[in-house]
Amino acid sequence: MRAVIQRVTEASVTIDGNVHGSIGNGYMILLGVCEEDNQDDVEWLVKKIVNLRVFDDENGVMNRSIMDVGGDCLVVSQFTLFASYKKGNRPSWLRAARHEISVPLYELFCGRLSEEMGRTVATGIFGADMKVALINDGPVTICMDTKNKE
Repeated sequence: MRAVIQRVTEASVTIDGNVHGSIGNGYMILLGVCEEDNQDDVEWLVKKIVNLRVFDDENGVMNRSIMDVGGDCLVVSQFTLFASYKKGNRPSWLRAARHEISVPLYELFCGRLSEEMGRTVATGIFGADMKVALINDGPVTICMDTKNKE
């Protein structure tokens, strides 16, 4: 499971011209699921994200978590995070999980993140053509991969 976490002052996802999800201060999370992922990957990633300390404290040091600042999350499915670009110029998506694996894990991730945060997580719609808008704060962008925990 791969996630690109961006600290934002605002973010939204628009589908068919309508805003489907939006947040203010918090994280815009792009989430990719591969064939080998399971519930353990979800649990590890959720814990890492809610405890990640990238928000400024009173001294301007990145020392606060999203929980500390009362931020929100917007999660958007992103199978292209598993693009293979080694051969040629057209990426291959073979490592991205099939729908029967990725949809339940995406939904589990969003549910577990909501539970850990104690509030609803905004989302896109899995597989939809989405337009994502955000203002990256910092900029701060963190990439996580559950297969590379060390």
